[in-house]
Amino acid sequence: MKKIHLSILSISLFFLSVSLSASILDNLKIDSAYKIEIFASDLDSPRQLAESADGWIFIGSRGGGKIFAVRDTDGNGESDERLLVVKGLTMATGVSFFNGDLFFSEINKIWKIKNIDEFLRKSMTELPDKILVTEDLPSDKWHGWKWIMHDENGALYTNVGAPCNACLSDNKQYASILRLNDGSWDYIARGARNSVGFDFHPISKKLYFGDNGRDWLGDDSPSCELNKVDQEGSFFGFPYKHANNVSDPEFGNLDSGFQLIDPIGLLGAHVAPTGMAFYDGDLFPEFKNDIFITLHGSWNRSAKVGYKVIRVSLDEKGDVASIKDFISGWLLNERVSGRPAAPFIMSDGSILISDDKANVIYRVTSNSLS
Repeated sequence: MKKIHLSILSISLFFLSVSLSASILDNLKIDSAYKIEIFASDLDSPRQLAESADGWIFIGSRGGGKIFAVRDTDGNGESDERLLVVKGLTMATGVSFFNGDLFFSEINKIWKIKNIDEFLRKSMTELPDKILVTEDLPSDKWHGWKWIMHDENGALYTNVGAPCNACLSDNKQYASILRLNDGSWDYIARGARNSVGFDFHPISKKLYFGDNGRDWLGDDSPSCELNKVDQEGSFFGFPYKHANNVSDPEFGNLDSGFQLIDPIGLLGAHVAPTGMAFYDGDLFPEFKNDIFITLHGSWNRSAKVGYKVIRVSLDEKGDVASIKDFISGWLLNERVSGRPAAPFIMSDGSILISDDKANVIYRVTSNSLS
């Protein structure tokens, strides 16, 4: 495998992309204590991120069908090395790194590459072999992209979105968060319409997840959600009930047979949470155990909402204490310059944020480091 070699034309296009990406920063709003810069640009619909022990940042891609690895080797805060790791995938949005191995998702499959750092240390001309972990997932493209994550013990989790706006299905995998267990699936959360982001609380180890609310019930209803799993297998309402008290017009009168669990936080209608991460780094002690959530933004609301990164602080019980904007400015007078897709906490404590419209990754550091 070789590092990218750019032709004169591609170099010109690269610097044009960097220039356009940098212009986005001019409109972004963040507290003056923090600095936001472009970490990587000229990507293809980047989504979930993961980091290896050697400092490679692996990038899932919703539209590109490839997994790239980028790295900052000179310490200037921008990636200067890029390698193609996998190609020929379908909606390869999810990536996770555990015990030396890289895991990545397609719609109905999860793969892994063993000892990825060891492979990337070699000067190879061929892509690494990928090993199938599971193909026992639905292949619907509607809400079909997968977020994946390992818990501290190495168990692998993923989401399966509902293949519809609102519907009932005989396939119990739909509208759920699952854990792989010796080739079969444990149900961690049910009735979750479309969770495209979840993470584990650094102390309690409980799973928290965002959920995208259903469409076509008006501009302001129902709200997208932040949920907490206190008991595995709990049912979070879809399609019978949305948010705290919005009964579905078609399915709301049916008896679900479940105790319906309310969300712990309402994020706003149509804001589309597509990624989340607990802050467990040391660079920003003021963020310790807070949640960062990327709000990808509305697609069918009369006036656009979302398009920002929020910070959620929790109380001692693990419930929401406050929700504040962390980064905004991608939406200006109904014009959209970018769509934040997923946050990631680097090993050095800085915060990465993928943007699958501007095709960049941002990096947030402290202004005191300047």
